[in-house]
Amino acid sequence: MAQEAVEWLNEEQMRVWRLWLRTQTELPAALARAMSQDSELSMQDYETLVRLSEAEGQRLRISVLADQMHWERSRLSHHLRRMVSRGLIVKEDCADDGRGSFVRLAEAGRQAQVEAAPGHVRAVREFFLAGMSAEDMAVLERVLTRFLANVDARESSD
Repeated sequence: MAQEAVEWLNEEQMRVWRLWLRTQTELPAALARAMSQDSELSMQDYETLVRLSEAEGQRLRISVLADQMHWERSRLSHHLRRMVSRGLIVKEDCADDGRGSFVRLAEAGRQAQVEAAPGHVRAVREFFLAGMSAEDMAVLERVLTRFLANVDARESSD
């Protein structure tokens, strides 16, 4: 089978790509460190609590939450089990469908999210937004939107 010719990245493309790789590693790590200093939540806990707090009735089907977070169901199930044991969320059976389950935000989870939010916002401002002009924000929004459109187009074609 003939090997397809590859157009390698030029220096500028490689430099930007490597900056992106470093950013996607170091930014989440910095945000996670800040979260752990300000609360007993992980970033994954916080994302879960935010998604539940924004959902109608503060509950979601586990399958919907997995899709929203782009997690495998088994990974999410393990994570949710730990959150249930900490009293942050409650797992509920679906009355209409014996196969499905919901998770609901517990009062302790709501309180943990509310307490962690100010520190998280400070960290986002410090590590992500600091020094960014309105023009920078607009450019970044366009670029990130394009990235996601490329991913969505590829995933919908697969």
